[in-house]
Amino acid sequence: MTSSGKIPDHSIRICADRGGTFCDVHASYPDPENPDGERKEMVVKLLSQDPANYKDAPIEGIRRVLESVTGEKIPRGQVLKTDKLEYIRLSTTVATNALLERKGTKHALLITKGFKDLLLINNQSRPRIFDLNIRRPAVLYDTVVEIDERVTLVGYTSDPRAEEHRVIFDEEGKVDKGYTGNGWDGVEGHYGEGPGEVVRGISGEALYTSGYRSLAIIFAHSYTYPHHEQLVGSLARQIGFEHVSESAQLIPMIKMVTRGVSATADAYLTPILRRYLDGFFGGFDQQLRDGRVKIPRVEFMASDGGLVDAERFSGLKSILSGPAGGVVGYALTSWDEKEGRAIIGLDVGGTSTDVSRYAGRYELVYETTTAGVTIQSPQMDINTVAAGGGSCLTFVNGLFRAGPESAGAEPGPACYRKGGPLALTDANLLLGRLIPDFFPKIFGKSEKEPLDEEASRKAFEGVVKRVNEEYKKPSSTPKSNQNQDKEWTFDQVVYGFIKVANETMARPIRALTEARGHATGKHVLASFGGAGGQHACEIAELLGIRLILIHRYSSILSAYGLALADRAFEKQEPSSLFYNSSTYPKIISRLDKLEKDVTEELAKQGFEGKKVTTERMLNMRFEGTDTSLMVVVEEGEKTEAGEDFMKAFRRTYKNEFGFLLEGKTVVVDDIKVRGIGKTFDTLGDSVYTELDRLASAKSLRPVSKAKVALTHPVYFDIIGRVPDTPVYRLEDLEIGEVVKGPGMVLDDTQTIVIVPGWRGVSCSRWVVLEKDEDDKKE
Repeated sequence: MTSSGKIPDHSIRICADRGGTFCDVHASYPDPENPDGERKEMVVKLLSQDPANYKDAPIEGIRRVLESVTGEKIPRGQVLKTDKLEYIRLSTTVATNALLERKGTKHALLITKGFKDLLLINNQSRPRIFDLNIRRPAVLYDTVVEIDERVTLVGYTSDPRAEEHRVIFDEEGKVDKGYTGNGWDGVEGHYGEGPGEVVRGISGEALYTSGYRSLAIIFAHSYTYPHHEQLVGSLARQIGFEHVSESAQLIPMIKMVTRGVSATADAYLTPILRRYLDGFFGGFDQQLRDGRVKIPRVEFMASDGGLVDAERFSGLKSILSGPAGGVVGYALTSWDEKEGRAIIGLDVGGTSTDVSRYAGRYELVYETTTAGVTIQSPQMDINTVAAGGGSCLTFVNGLFRAGPESAGAEPGPACYRKGGPLALTDANLLLGRLIPDFFPKIFGKSEKEPLDEEASRKAFEGVVKRVNEEYKKPSSTPKSNQNQDKEWTFDQVVYGFIKVANETMARPIRALTEARGHATGKHVLASFGGAGGQHACEIAELLGIRLILIHRYSSILSAYGLALADRAFEKQEPSSLFYNSSTYPKIISRLDKLEKDVTEELAKQGFEGKKVTTERMLNMRFEGTDTSLMVVVEEGEKTEAGEDFMKAFRRTYKNEFGFLLEGKTVVVDDIKVRGIGKTFDTLGDSVYTELDRLASAKSLRPVSKAKVALTHPVYFDIIGRVPDTPVYRLEDLEIGEVVKGPGMVLDDTQTIVIVPGWRGVSCSRWVVLEKDEDDKKE
């Protein structure tokens, strides 16, 4: 602990990632003894849900940080002082869980008359056409109100935002006598008694009286003429609706279904997120301002990997809030521009495993389907499978299963002392891959008890018995008869579940690499998450990968990624231009205008000059198709004449679909610019530079036997249980020391299992796992 008098005001930086099982907190603060030197760092790991001890995990984590850093005793439940805080950065799964569990906000859909069932019909895609019992995913809204509003074009132009419109309010074609003009010019026209009276007099107050407090508004052609949505939204807020999602404001795209589903998702999730944030802000002692607590600076991780403030953070932007922080963390700590080796991120958490790929730039997708809901919003391209430390283990119909059900944080696996089910963490514990004395002691009523190994063993005994009974049953299959006399040992049964989980985690990695034309074995595996180090070597073996990077903060890398993340701001406009030599100057002009707007906004947030980078994108498709791809021009596709978006589109399309529609005209659906404000300069030398330096200086050496913290019985595939497996403390290893498998390296928050045939090299900020040189020669 330190004295509060030595910690300057507004100097503590806190990043908290609230996951499905654990909440991870990373904090940094000035060294009181050396204020101009490197900042000190602190890590806190606690259960995301523990209602018997605290209401909110991030607030509890921040309380522990402040108590430790300032040296002041802070009772639980006390409003926290913020005078020492520089910023808080937060990622959360609140909105994600609400969508997955269908526990969002009751809301109404206001839509152009005649389109009542548009979102129910949706786009008619049938991804699981051969299922015997196909069920349409339920819509998110609870009721629909049709609005007499309509817009028709006076004259067509290639720029939707420059078209002239005539306002039509009813199906008889009665034209409002007051307004004809550009939908985006800011002119206030005369709106007659159309949508205003419908919302104010009939539908709006009736909905409000019925208990609705959230609305989604989707009008035809609002991408080019948003005034009607803005008018209805304004009237709804006057009535008292707490949240209104206007589709054109969220996503100014031509496709009405796409805009509509995204708007209903926002109306469904944002109120849930806001209520959580209100409770979070309420834990701090600043004056309220616009319903928010004024804290020095509070930022949130959006699904696209950029930081946004509370006002811009919404349910639509938070679907992948937590996993996105992990991608930022491994990308910025593992990538080397000169080396150029693509990286696979393997985030093995408590509830699920998230897989992604990084090759110099974030791979974003602009349309994703989560829990049956297709959302149009930029997100990291992350594949998630229900296999993590909390995945429930069952033996059903002769098959080993890991997941998809999860024990979560409440009650958690059997070893968490809450009567939970058998989970993957229990398997790793019984195989010796977790050591209770070195695992966070945060369990039991006192929150100070270790993992309960005996509870895991008792739960597994019944499973082992059922496995052996199943395999001893008479079978008509000759292959099965050969194994009838085989007695499965306790370790073999437990490890069987590990193998199933490893294969489940490897499957989405193949989808990100081999399925897209990338050789999996040429990648580097960046393993992180609380359970990543226990599975990394075996998953790499399955994929043919020979190099694994594990950051020293790997178990909290999603929280650490928040500390490294950049500010992001983007603007998008619809378009209907053909891409050719005559339209190219207009496209570039519009990109230049958007880029100017984006850089000006980032300047207002304090980012200028070299701290700002921009990406210019076009959403392009072949004429006659409805699949558009967001295209970014790579360095080799830039010429003296400018950016060759056609070449970039053909490359992107060929990579995605494997063919090109030769001779087809290409249409530009949307024009977009994304700006990034850098929050830090450099992290120093890359891990590859450090490894080369250690090798050239002949500084790589076997670890001293004196550094063995203890020996522990650990089970490994093929060779079985090794009773005297050496275990090393990560903080005891010096740079350049090599741990040869079998062995384990651990600290207070992570355990790294080094299997036979692999070796671990201790670096300044990483543990690098490599296939052993002897194994390479074979």
